[in-house]
Amino acid sequence: MTVMTDSSWHLPDPQTQPEFYADVPLKRLLAWGVDTVVILIATLLILPFTAFTGLFFLPLLFLTVSFAYRVVTIARSSATWGMRLLAIEFRTATGARFDTAHALMHSAGYTFCWMVPLLQLASIILMATSERAQGLSDLALSTVVINQRAAS
Repeated sequence: MTVMTDSSWHLPDPQTQPEFYADVPLKRLLAWGVDTVVILIATLLILPFTAFTGLFFLPLLFLTVSFAYRVVTIARSSATWGMRLLAIEFRTATGARFDTAHALMHSAGYTFCWMVPLLQLASIILMATSERAQGLSDLALSTVVINQRAAS
């Protein structure tokens, strides 16, 4: 098993180390569902503090809460709460956990893809079909989502 703290560590090879990527596309989908529920609840809890004027720009409020949630949770633990629940996490090309800069860039890419539906569709197809289960943001940043148990 590859040691994650080794400075020569690179992305695991899906052919020789498939345990890193086993069921990652399904886990990402389920984590996204959990995160969407958390973000929806947070958005609804914020509404009264806007004197319900947030209803007039609810999609923008939801998008803002989603962006903030993703940046904060990923910067703290290299995974959102949904991802932690399903034991997957982000890693950089060197095997490091995400820092704030990576969390910010990945969340910006994710948000941009959601604002352009064709990009999001392409990202979903890539996650479902590529050998490392990488979406567009992952490919742009040379990052992956891997199983935590395989990484430890």
